[in-house]
Amino acid sequence: MSFYKYVGEAWKNPEKNIREIYKQRIIQWNKEEVVVRVERPTRIDRARQLGYKAKKGYVIVRTRIKKGGRSKPRFKGGRSPKRMGVKKITPKKSLQWIAEERVARKYPNLEVLNSYWVGETGKDRYFEVILIDPHHPQIKNDPRINWICEKQNKRRVFRGLTSAGKRSRGLLNKGKGAEKLRPSLSAHRNRGK
Repeated sequence: MSFYKYVGEAWKNPEKNIREIYKQRIIQWNKEEVVVRVERPTRIDRARQLGYKAKKGYVIVRTRIKKGGRSKPRFKGGRSPKRMGVKKITPKKSLQWIAEERVARKYPNLEVLNSYWVGETGKDRYFEVILIDPHHPQIKNDPRINWICEKQNKRRVFRGLTSAGKRSRGLLNKGKGAEKLRPSLSAHRNRGK
């Protein structure tokens, strides 16, 4: 097996395989800011699978996001019991997609390439997001990644074009049963109007 394969196997169950390191990291991350730029990926195998290269123009950012459902503020007017939704409000987006969007807002000059899970506690979930600088000369001159410099790929995370976004939109389903998902749920609903 290659080095990356061993790293991937260890990360399948980090609480068992790399327990002490994992525990120390989570304690340290909990004391840090919510969005932190890191020097190198925590999971090098996953980062490489998703397109990361150790060169200028690539940035790794770790972020923390609260787990669980959301709650709405309590209303002042009258409602029927059916309309009294305050708790158990779940977002339509996945936590990973929300985390990518928050990082993208923090770094508006960079584009989100992809992201991956790096840990969680009972309260929070941690993701590392791969960002790319579309104005960097090394990115512009690399034929494998310079597609992200084109204008149609601006703010791609907010349009659900990353892997996490496509998964939430149901676009990873293919074939029979997925006819009504493309190009999007709203576009299919409005067809023929």
